[in-house]
Amino acid sequence: MSDIASDQSPARVRPGPTVPPRQAVSFPQLTAELKSSIHILVVDDERSLRESCATVLKYEGYEVSLASRGDEAGQMLKRTKFDIVLLDLYMGDVPGMRLLRMCLEAHPETIVIMMTGNPSVDSSLEALRAGAWDYLPKPFSGTHLQILLGRAAHTVLVARESNAIQAEFTLENGNSERVTVLGAAPAFRRAVDLARRVAPTDASVFITGESGSGKELIAQFIHHHSRRSSRSLVAVNCAALPEALLESEMFGHCKGAFTGAVRDKPGLLEAANGGTLLLDELVEMSKPIQAKLLRVIQDGVVRRVGSETTDAVVNVRFIACTNHNPEEAVAAGTLREDLYYRLCVVPIRVPALRERPSDILLLAEHFLSYYWARHRGALAPQPRFTEAAIRSLRARAWKGNVRELENVVEHMVVLLEPGSEIRPENIPALDPAGTAGAAPALMNSEVTTEEPYYSARDRLVASFELQYLTQLVSQARGNMSRAARAAGLDRTTLYRLMERHGLQRKTKDDESL
Repeated sequence: MSDIASDQSPARVRPGPTVPPRQAVSFPQLTAELKSSIHILVVDDERSLRESCATVLKYEGYEVSLASRGDEAGQMLKRTKFDIVLLDLYMGDVPGMRLLRMCLEAHPETIVIMMTGNPSVDSSLEALRAGAWDYLPKPFSGTHLQILLGRAAHTVLVARESNAIQAEFTLENGNSERVTVLGAAPAFRRAVDLARRVAPTDASVFITGESGSGKELIAQFIHHHSRRSSRSLVAVNCAALPEALLESEMFGHCKGAFTGAVRDKPGLLEAANGGTLLLDELVEMSKPIQAKLLRVIQDGVVRRVGSETTDAVVNVRFIACTNHNPEEAVAAGTLREDLYYRLCVVPIRVPALRERPSDILLLAEHFLSYYWARHRGALAPQPRFTEAAIRSLRARAWKGNVRELENVVEHMVVLLEPGSEIRPENIPALDPAGTAGAAPALMNSEVTTEEPYYSARDRLVASFELQYLTQLVSQARGNMSRAARAAGLDRTTLYRLMERHGLQRKTKDDESL
């Protein structure tokens, strides 16, 4: 199969195919009827390239329109809604990037594939971050074009399916969110707003944040607000499986590929076809599997373990997560730079819980309601947080982030009496060994300008007082006279401070000093 046109220079333009190309591995869902419903625009100032692409795509059964000039293409993009646009990055009269933005402003759901004879990391990232669905380096074969357009057409059909389901869901449930994300702190809202903006596109997203901060929740939010929401979100933990097993799980395997492979088995990439694949802890993936994954991201072609042929073509959106610094991993050589740049089209950082203290009560009350109904039933009166308990929660370091808060609240729900008040002593403190009931964690002394001055001051003072008083009474073994003298306070002041934080007074003042 000859290659399709390669560059701006007429001397390097190769003639298009004179006979229909051989059938590539494709999507069985793309019937002739469905293909005929997909309208494609090819924009390039090289006549040979336009006509070669048109030959391949019309043979495939798509409806195809052509434009040779940028101003002509601009008018067509304004007048007509195309499902897919093949757009040259370097047009003579109107830059391809301008046409890309013009197209997406008029029709945000249009899939735009940028073609270029001078591909580079910078130009590719610029196009992807501007909203391009993919880029196609010249020269490319007719088979390559078939596969890429098959994936794009499949995306169009899945989007139609998802839009219908989302419309039905909205009709039945109003504007209810399918995935609930709680938080009003500015740093968290910025992450959610960015996730909401990127969700309708197919851009790859790289989510970073500490363990337990909510990275997977953000990934679910993106998927359920995307044009792939009718299909599956498939997650794979790259750190939980050894290399050989991870490769088999992701790419599938053929019968006889290794001991125990008694049948052909599709992998998670094929299971996620049409949907989203969440790569959790990507930095832990071995370099050979990273190389194989990069091929799938670029071409959509999957080769199962033990296979010598292409087994499937998949249309998958990728979201990667890690609690490490990916740029440090690239510098250390544990993460391929080309894979990182391909996946990090839109980076999202999820803030730690200590960076959003104003959300702690909101989350705690949400978990309290959820687990109380789950464990104790809807009829039993729900406990309520006292002011002292709220101060105690905000004083915690929350090294495990939202996941730790959720576990702490569920722990309390199991032990609390119906309708009781939640006091600081009811809040379990987990020490590094995981022991409940230990002294409160070290106070959260981090200051962020996301929090108003007086709120931050009150939180830090309360955190200091709680930690100081707890350690003071513990060291004095409950003797209030000894504790007051060590603190340089009178006992009335000490009692008032302890009452403010919900701490119980001991009755050992009569013991000898």
